[in-house]
Amino acid sequence: MIKILKPIIVVFFFAGWILNGTAQEKIPYVEELLKKMTLEEKIGQLNLVTPGGGIATGAVVSENVESKIKAGQVGALFGISGPEKIKIAQDFAVKETRLGIPLFFGSDVIHGYRTTFPIPLATSCSWDMELLKKSAEIAALEATADGINWNFSPMVDIARDPRWGRIAEGAGEDPYLGSAIAKAMVTGYQGDDISNSNTMIACVKHFALYGASEAGRDYNTVDMSKIKMYNQYLPPYKAAIDAGVASVMSSFNDIDGVPATGNKWLLTDLLRNEWQFNGFVVSDYTSLSEMIAHGLGNLQEVSSLALNAGLDMDMVSEGFLETLKKSVEEGTVSEEAITIACRRILEAKYKLGLFDDPYRYIDKKRPNKDILTKEHRDFARKIASRSFVLLKNDNAILPLKKNTSIALIGPLANDKSNMLGTWAPTGDYKLSIPILEGFKNVASNAKIVYAKGANITDDKELSKKINVFGKKAEIDSRSSDEMLQEALSVAEKSDVIVAVVGEASEMSGEASSMTNISIPETQKRLIKELVKTGKPVVLVLMSGRPLVIEEEMEMPISILQVWHPGVEAGNAVADVIFGNYNPSGKLTTTWPRNIGQIPIYHSMKNTGRPEVNGYEKFKTNYLDVSNTPLLPFGYGLSYTTFDYSDIKIDKPEIAQDGSVTISVTVTNTGNYDGEEVVQLYLRDVVRSITPPKRQLKGFKKVFLKKGESKVISLTLNPDDLKFYDSSLEFVAEPGQFEVFVGTNSDATLKTSFELKP
Repeated sequence: MIKILKPIIVVFFFAGWILNGTAQEKIPYVEELLKKMTLEEKIGQLNLVTPGGGIATGAVVSENVESKIKAGQVGALFGISGPEKIKIAQDFAVKETRLGIPLFFGSDVIHGYRTTFPIPLATSCSWDMELLKKSAEIAALEATADGINWNFSPMVDIARDPRWGRIAEGAGEDPYLGSAIAKAMVTGYQGDDISNSNTMIACVKHFALYGASEAGRDYNTVDMSKIKMYNQYLPPYKAAIDAGVASVMSSFNDIDGVPATGNKWLLTDLLRNEWQFNGFVVSDYTSLSEMIAHGLGNLQEVSSLALNAGLDMDMVSEGFLETLKKSVEEGTVSEEAITIACRRILEAKYKLGLFDDPYRYIDKKRPNKDILTKEHRDFARKIASRSFVLLKNDNAILPLKKNTSIALIGPLANDKSNMLGTWAPTGDYKLSIPILEGFKNVASNAKIVYAKGANITDDKELSKKINVFGKKAEIDSRSSDEMLQEALSVAEKSDVIVAVVGEASEMSGEASSMTNISIPETQKRLIKELVKTGKPVVLVLMSGRPLVIEEEMEMPISILQVWHPGVEAGNAVADVIFGNYNPSGKLTTTWPRNIGQIPIYHSMKNTGRPEVNGYEKFKTNYLDVSNTPLLPFGYGLSYTTFDYSDIKIDKPEIAQDGSVTISVTVTNTGNYDGEEVVQLYLRDVVRSITPPKRQLKGFKKVFLKKGESKVISLTLNPDDLKFYDSSLEFVAEPGQFEVFVGTNSDATLKTSFELKP
């Protein structure tokens, strides 16, 4: 045992702690502190607890938190905020424990703090890394003003099953785009200097593969090959590590039969040895004790398993606190292993500057100065408008004129409670701008009449589940027929109908998986009846996931997908509907025709019997529907049109260490100025393992005035051509590559080049 542990300790001591890509030597202050600590005090640092409050992510709430802090049994706390509350808890740790070791204070700041931005799936549709980075910077500024210095974000799980509720929290289906967003978010939260009092430790989650839960059911098992892991699911986590993320959260699912929280291959072999991560790893909420239900032993056994696997901090389970000392006495855990975990926690606190000043994040003046400022709300409005995706614009009805007569109809048209979206525990829905208010703000000369028209759902049992954190899908005292008739009466008196429909915020998110991801039936009925009036209809669609809307796409209507837009929802939606901003969002998930097509994504592989031209017996087909999606990855319309032409490549052959630049002319051929996301897809024609049909390998968002043309260049670097082969070696194999450039993943403009041996 000594021979095994010694090299690990030596490597850690001299490799140090890596932050923002810079290797740090061991910290003398921390080493001296470790020498003074008892075994019990070291174990205490590995314990993360919550006193409750806010939105819980599990059934367990920690007990006797104050007494445990005073006893040196707590290393970090979450579930409280505000300078006064944070100071009280920090006083317990600093003034009433033997060594005065300060606490971390964590929080789930998923898409903004008090200033709530659109859900992450929405902001990913902006394809704008600077905007995403800025959103993280603002979130860090506001959260640290409230005393928070550790953020359980970003969530970078690749998700290809829209039934999974937590698809709302991530960046969609693609590892290349997901990696770019992971880097932007980590950099935004942590900044250039993590010790600054307006930056915070980021925590990439959920490590790993959580987005591939079987059947799209939350917390379910995951089973996939390592080739699929390395090529499709692991890249965004690796991008966060390379960006210097300071902490990692383990996931709920199992990997190769072992839950992530106790998986040594995952937490040590891959994360630390292969990827050289030297920050600390925290479990997800009670995921340590949940290994008992997985069937891996009692609390002592799973706690030993987790620590020996490489877990440093236990969130809420208190398995480390209650069992590790006994495990040391019985020889199943070494004190050296506990010291290593404790060192990682202490070094993170040192990097934050907490040993210099435990109260550096406690400033009573900051909340009023830094939280929910006009500047932040203006930014929330901007990023929301950039996240909307125009799915259909029938007869170019959009944008609407600001002096028109509008029937604003739908259960989400005058609603505050659902605007923030899922996982917004630090936001206040009462401060959100509903769509009706936004319309009046932006189009003050329009005649706007509102009617609810329908409930979000008429299903009382479903409504109860949705309303667990408050009234999100309230069922009206009026009958469905009464509400419908009111809506039709309003519609008849107006020039155009805008129907705001879709999901309540808690119909997606954690523990909110769905087998039916269509628009709820009562709302579908409303839409059909509105269409029958013959008036122009604009559907403003809210959801936390891709929906099955094939029926709606076939109707003579326009559809603007706005997700859950955040605190400035109404103003942002109005900006786009009335043409203050020309929508530029592009889907980061493939939208299925029906549930039976799931999973469906753009980088699927060919089979030995691929579909060629529609249905053919003994090919990979469905009998009842096409293989093609309803809407492809990267799809999104504009009020203007863009033409792609004249694709060029700077060289037909490149060496293994070479790069190649592809250029294309993009022309705004419509009547509005607008932004376009130019997308590059790559196909490796022949290689040693089956290649995807095509993979995203480059993109650029460009602004073009109407009539303007620009030559857009995108460069493929050596790593863009590489993949993990059957031996898990990261290689680029010689041969032919095809390049496609266009407005979405169905791009047809094509060129090619050869990679030489």
